[in-house]
Amino acid sequence: MQRGDEFSIMLGANELMNSRLSGSEEALATMTVERLRASSSPHLLIGGLGMGFTLRAALAVLGPDSRITVAELIPEVVDWARGPMADIFKGSLDDPRVQ
Repeated sequence: MQRGDEFSIMLGANELMNSRLSGSEEALATMTVERLRASSSPHLLIGGLGMGFTLRAALAVLGPDSRITVAELIPEVVDWARGPMADIFKGSLDDPRVQ
C-alpha cells in the first residue's frame, strides 16, 4: 500500500512492514556486522528483502571486500524496490557487493 511517500507491506489486514519504521531491521544488520568484524571479507545472507532497511544498513557498515546475498522469494518485492519504492532503496540493489 502507498500513501504519499509512505509505504506499507501488508498480508491481508496485517501490516508486516512500514517505511516509517526501520529500527529493528537496521539493528539486525549493524549487530550482525559487529560480530563479523574479525573477517576481512565477510559474506552476509539477508533472508527477505522487505523494504531494504537491513540491506542499506549492512552496506553502510561493511567494507569494500564484503558480499551480501539477499534471498527474496517474491519477485514483486524486487520489482517494487526498483519501481515505486526506489527512493527508499537508494540504489542499494545496484551496489556491486550485492547479489
